[in-house]
Amino acid sequence: MSATLASSVIVAIDGPSGTGKSSTSKAVAAQLGLSYLDTGAQYRAITWWMLTNGIDLADASEIAAASGKPSIVSGTDPEAPAISADGADASGPIRTQEVTSAVSAVSAVPEVRARITELQRTIAAGAEGGIVVEGRDIGTTVLPDADLKVFLTASAEARAARRSGELKGKEATDLAATQQALAQRDKADSSRKASPLKKADDAVEVDTTELTLEQVIECVVTLVEQAAARKAERLEKAGQV
Repeated sequence: MSATLASSVIVAIDGPSGTGKSSTSKAVAAQLGLSYLDTGAQYRAITWWMLTNGIDLADASEIAAASGKPSIVSGTDPEAPAISADGADASGPIRTQEVTSAVSAVSAVPEVRARITELQRTIAAGAEGGIVVEGRDIGTTVLPDADLKVFLTASAEARAARRSGELKGKEATDLAATQQALAQRDKADSSRKASPLKKADDAVEVDTTELTLEQVIECVVTLVEQAAARKAERLEKAGQV
């Protein structure tokens, strides 16, 4: 498949934490020359901004009122993804346990989701060529017409082991605690009223439990190539290429 063909596709990759979503999405985008958007980082960035600006995260109305205030800017280079809030680099701060513990509550507020969803759609529409967008509601809500939808899954044990391995220093936890935290996050994300985490009806499910990262990347690259070929065929039949 040519790089030109690949660059025409919009790819939505969803799934819960610990399935290899971010690593896979970045690698696939880099390999195929596509842009990349980490939507979870956007929700983390607005959560970090609210924490640092004294917003009461126990008050949904206060979160809603503040949702339109910060300027959230996302880079789309898979080799060096960037995220800022009101001009401040948020790439480090958004990965702290404080933000991780608060992001589900913030992202469940409809006004926050509406604000960030609009931002995500604008970025995807403005991307030069194709883009890989990863998150939890991309295929179902943000980009329901994406050329390819992938839903990554993995066993609870595998996810906990991967996530625990990502934690460092004082934030490192044992597997049982990490698995419990992931279960709580899953429940919060799947049960929220606004754009819950779920697999799109037309998404391809990939279970990463027994796969290496390289194998997952190879699988998704193949899916993207197939989707790009199908799109090119449709456009050719419609006389648009």
